[in-house]
Amino acid sequence: MTAFSQIMPSPDRNEGEGPYDRLILRGVTLIDGTGAPPIGPVDIVVEKNRIAQIQVVGYPGLPINENRRPKADENTKVYDLEGHYLLPGLIDMHAHIGGSGQGTPAEYVFKLWMAHGITTIRDPSAGNGLNWVLDHKKKSLANQITAPRILAYTAFGMGAKEAIINAEQAKAWVNDNKAKGADGIKFFGANPEVMQAAISENKRIGLRSAMHHQQMDVARWNVLNSARAGLTSMEHWYGLPEALFQDRTIQDFRLDYNYQNEQHRFGEAGKLWKQAAPPYSEHWNKVMTELLELDFTLDPTFNIYEANRDLMRARTQEWHEVYTLPSLWRFYAPSRQSHGSYWFDWTTEEEVQWKENYRLWMTFVNEYKNRGGRVTAGSDSGFIYQLYGFAYIRELELLREAGFHPLEVIRSATLYGAQALGMEKEIGSVEVGKLADFLILEENPLQNLKVLYGTGTIRINENNEPVRVGGVKYTVKDGIVYDAKKMLDDVKTIVDQHKARENARLTQPGLDW
Repeated sequence: MTAFSQIMPSPDRNEGEGPYDRLILRGVTLIDGTGAPPIGPVDIVVEKNRIAQIQVVGYPGLPINENRRPKADENTKVYDLEGHYLLPGLIDMHAHIGGSGQGTPAEYVFKLWMAHGITTIRDPSAGNGLNWVLDHKKKSLANQITAPRILAYTAFGMGAKEAIINAEQAKAWVNDNKAKGADGIKFFGANPEVMQAAISENKRIGLRSAMHHQQMDVARWNVLNSARAGLTSMEHWYGLPEALFQDRTIQDFRLDYNYQNEQHRFGEAGKLWKQAAPPYSEHWNKVMTELLELDFTLDPTFNIYEANRDLMRARTQEWHEVYTLPSLWRFYAPSRQSHGSYWFDWTTEEEVQWKENYRLWMTFVNEYKNRGGRVTAGSDSGFIYQLYGFAYIRELELLREAGFHPLEVIRSATLYGAQALGMEKEIGSVEVGKLADFLILEENPLQNLKVLYGTGTIRINENNEPVRVGGVKYTVKDGIVYDAKKMLDDVKTIVDQHKARENARLTQPGLDW
């Protein structure tokens, strides 16, 4: 069995109010996650952890009609939220809970997510060990800890006593994984016999799957192979350009390429979309059509590669100074060893290549959405200068850059994520009968997605002074109301304690001003 160096487990919950026998959230403008436009003012009634009633109570600019409002008795908790916006809880489809390399306590990661309105996460590979993740999943479901709802997708082969090299071994591991309680599997690659057997068997027994088509196996098994076998979602974009090749069969690797050299790995990846069939060409359309017919999900994780096109932007994001742990900052630093710390000699040339890579990648993703395909939001935080929670909001901004209307962005972050998880009857939209998972804020996120960042966005006040507005005000998970800004304060306290203990401060690589 694999031995795991696990992060510090989450402490018992000591924040959040509720769930209440009856809770009324009054006067909000509702963005329900289905793609419907905002509507309000609306009163939302929650009983325990379920949405019991959604009642329109008036018109913008006019006094609310009290006769239309759901009535409150002495056992009802009421929040007066006139002027606030309410959305479904967000779903991070690619959410590692951190690891010993990053030095991230579970409380730190969970509160960063919850402070940004993320109420459900899919952990792709269960890096702290399946038992550890399942224990936290169970505690989160019981609301014993402050954490999003967790789905555990085990890394394929985790815990196997020997290498899995044939279909029989693959099917046995897949069934054993389900018996252990996993929600699905995260694949990276294997020989085609193993991939076909594992993905199809996993689907047959009712579990779902994700895959990062890594370069070591993609030449013989790309996204089309996976989708045909029954894969639920592709992560990132590896494997898709390879399915779009038409004048080659293998990526045009530099001839001194070594996959263990992280700068080779990420530098060459930035040239990949230019090697694929051009947008809207016959082969490009053919691949897209087949993926659409297979009801395949794209989980692009645009944000995790953004440093490749603008390293300084990613490295100097304003929240690092206050909310990034010193151990995490060290993990990000240029290194030949830490995954994603490949800044050996990152140049203007590589950034320009990556900008073109994004243009072509975003064109495919946006058109996939336009043709009815499911695109979800995942962050892959904890690597490459991307911080939990904050990076997820950046992912929403990048979906907007790709061409999504803000309502399409919210739908990808909520309902489409729930569909990909097979949980759309429980979460993903604000509808009667579903679980009470919401985020509530005082600004309109459709006008400016930046208001979802914990640090908010900048405005000028009547005194010509810059002020901060926005940030999630309340995160509601399972009917429990959490003060989002208080959770962010808790994160700052954790960071301050680590800095004091280690006598550490954040400095830019190679500079000590």
